[in-house]
Amino acid sequence: MDLQTRKIEFVQEFLKIQSEELISQLENLLKSKRNVDDNDFLNPMSIEEFNNRIDLSENDFKNGRYKTTSQLLEKYK
Repeated sequence: MDLQTRKIEFVQEFLKIQSEELISQLENLLKSKRNVDDNDFLNPMSIEEFNNRIDLSENDFKNGRYKTTSQLLEKYK
């Protein structure tokens, strides 16, 4: 059974549910799983990647590719 078919069957079964408590539980489960997926970007970077980002930032600063706090504040007034 492919994913699309499984989704359709799940929705059909979901629509048959009469228990508000069960619907709440399923909503909470979905929200908790989404939060985990949304937080995947919080995985720490490697030391090598971190050092590379530092090097790039320092290079940008040396070459004048930056904005001062005053410039940022003025831009977003």
